[in-house]
Amino acid sequence: MSLGARIEAELRGDRTIWMIIAVLSMFSIVAVYSASGWEAWRSRDGDTTAFLVKHMVIIAFGLVMIYLCHLLHYLQYKRMAPVLIVVVIPLLMATLAFGRNINDASRWLSVGGVSIQPSEFAKLALIIYLARELTRRQEYITSFRDAFMPLLEPVVIICGLIAPANLSTAAVLFATSITLMFIGRVSWKYILLLGMMGIVVLALLIAIGKLYPDSGFVRLDTWISRIDEFANASDGGYQVQQAKIAIARGGVFGQGPGNSIIRNFLPYAHADFIYAIICEEYGLLGGTIILFLYVLLFFRSVKMVSRSPKAFGAFLSIGLSLMLTVQALANMAVNVNLVPATGLTLPLISMGGTSILFTCVSFGIILSVSKYIESLE
Repeated sequence: MSLGARIEAELRGDRTIWMIIAVLSMFSIVAVYSASGWEAWRSRDGDTTAFLVKHMVIIAFGLVMIYLCHLLHYLQYKRMAPVLIVVVIPLLMATLAFGRNINDASRWLSVGGVSIQPSEFAKLALIIYLARELTRRQEYITSFRDAFMPLLEPVVIICGLIAPANLSTAAVLFATSITLMFIGRVSWKYILLLGMMGIVVLALLIAIGKLYPDSGFVRLDTWISRIDEFANASDGGYQVQQAKIAIARGGVFGQGPGNSIIRNFLPYAHADFIYAIICEEYGLLGGTIILFLYVLLFFRSVKMVSRSPKAFGAFLSIGLSLMLTVQALANMAVNVNLVPATGLTLPLISMGGTSILFTCVSFGIILSVSKYIESLE
């Protein structure tokens, strides 16, 4: 058997999604290497090679996770869903109580000297759980007690536990959950009720932030400053201003790989604002390609929904792809000053350990669904 045939036999599932993964991974490696200069000078005396090696190891491990997760039949994830929820809620509570403060946010837990971000695990766990419950309750999906309440409770609890330290992630997850419920035929009046409960939880967090401003439990000052900066600063604040300069410098075809200048002035250019560096180096063309890849991922998953013989596979693939796409669009919107600054990364491109690994697990699960559908055709 030739090498090409062997690879094709091993990498089963939607070929377009495999292509998206490959292109995003390559963009990630070259973009992080170019954009990590500021962070390298801040923490490693300018050693960008160390960042490159670390990031390549994470990407490689992530690709292995994609392969392993796509091998597992997607119905196995359905069986895992209740356990994942039971595990993730105490993790989020522990993060609030004992989380390690990095970049002015307590979003990380240290386990054996390694920092992990439980909110990334929580996003995956909640989407799998919702897909499972929507599937199980389709015959009586209009029932408030038997269908809606089992869906509402984990969404409010998990998003409520994420929000104090990471409001943007909670908002993306909450919006994805509501959209998935709408796709799952949950009544509009129940969805509106869930939206109102989300507002109530947010109001409660704001009240806690005002009553106990020195506790650090709620990042209220950060929320207010970012909204104020977005609403009142004509240039969007320093980071957004530098991001817009980078995008403007890129023009149509960009300055070329490694030729970014703004990376030396833009904090966290390798993470939250990596899209601006991609636009500077690869221009409007490169930025459009990245946008197209995420949108294409979503539409390939929509196509899977129409072909999937089981509701769980349809809900699972659309939920995970929607979460990744919404996060990507939110990150790009921040870079072009369409929304206030957030801590959201660009999935599979921005540098980050936990974020990349759980993004890769999501890709692996989507491919597992597509592999099963492919085997039936």
